[in-house]
Amino acid sequence: MKKEKIWIWQDEKYPYFEYDLKQLDSLIESVSRKQGELMALSKVISKYTFEQSRVNALENEIISSSAIEGEFLDRDSVRSSIKEKLEIGANRNYQGKSKESNYVDVLLDANSNNSTTLTIEKILTWHYKMFENHNLKLWNIEVGNFRQKGTMQIVSGVVGKEKVYYEAPPQKRLETEIKAYTEWFNNTPASLIKAAISHLWFVIIHPFDDGNGRISRLITDMVLSQLEQSSTSWLYSMSKSINSDRKGYYNALERTTGYIEKDNLLDITFWCEWFLKTLYKALTEAIESIEHIVQKAKFWDIHRDSSINERQMKVLNIILDNGIMHPQSKLTTKKYMKLAKTTSATASRDIKKLLELGCIEQIEGTRGRNTAYKVIVSQ
Repeated sequence: MKKEKIWIWQDEKYPYFEYDLKQLDSLIESVSRKQGELMALSKVISKYTFEQSRVNALENEIISSSAIEGEFLDRDSVRSSIKEKLEIGANRNYQGKSKESNYVDVLLDANSNNSTTLTIEKILTWHYKMFENHNLKLWNIEVGNFRQKGTMQIVSGVVGKEKVYYEAPPQKRLETEIKAYTEWFNNTPASLIKAAISHLWFVIIHPFDDGNGRISRLITDMVLSQLEQSSTSWLYSMSKSINSDRKGYYNALERTTGYIEKDNLLDITFWCEWFLKTLYKALTEAIESIEHIVQKAKFWDIHRDSSINERQMKVLNIILDNGIMHPQSKLTTKKYMKLAKTTSATASRDIKKLLELGCIEQIEGTRGRNTAYKVIVSQ
């Protein structure tokens, strides 16, 4: 007879989660140092660089958080909505879609109003704003309200051979579960461990028909904003890093919530470790992105009066956006042709002109058909 799975919320000690702090200490220290590094950087960069970095991070957070759940938003609309709400040069002729605009509202609320308490009303309002402009007949979900009936299961596989990866607490327990969650949240000081538990615990409860992951990531942002007490959390995207490692994300949940058997169901060390590594990656990428923006601004400041045509400008911007030290930033005639969508002869002339202007230089040791160039950003 097949043994019935026991989910984490069915453990008699739930929700008293356990974790090995000694195992996590070095990761916590590394993440804290990265937070400090990003905070210090945010104080010395120009207003332009800060605003560009903030818009990029918020855009990536909204796009990626939805993509994790299989919903793909209009990036231009998201970016336009962010700029309009932050009042930093939105294109007034561009009409943002209300769905994307609502996503921006809830993310800004989570980051800006982090000193307020987390209430059931706030959670329900976030959910309502996320889904009010969807086709509800198609989605068939409760909007702005917790799930009302049925068993909530995460299922995958062909009909007849489905696998249940997770089963959430029954609907009749939701009021008790959410009350315990919000009370713990509001009475627990902000910390990196709190951020990890906040995300996991909300996913365990799974109170909505849809949108549980997105709400959990909003709450994570709220904790990180409380912890940093600065604009630093506006400069990186946790969801972007999660989306780039969705396999790792779901594996961490499966190893924590009961799909994969273990001796101690309440031990969430593996989840915390994955969460902290992902946060470290998000912070590192944010620092690199800011450095790219600084390099790009410095480059164009030097070459503001150079006679650079549209093709050359397009190619240079692509390389500068990736970062001049990125492996893919090496420029060849063939690559130039592809990026600029031009002929070999035109690419050769454009590259020759960029060499004369001091925009690029030939990489030492390359020649003939393998000749490659790199963009120069003077110190």
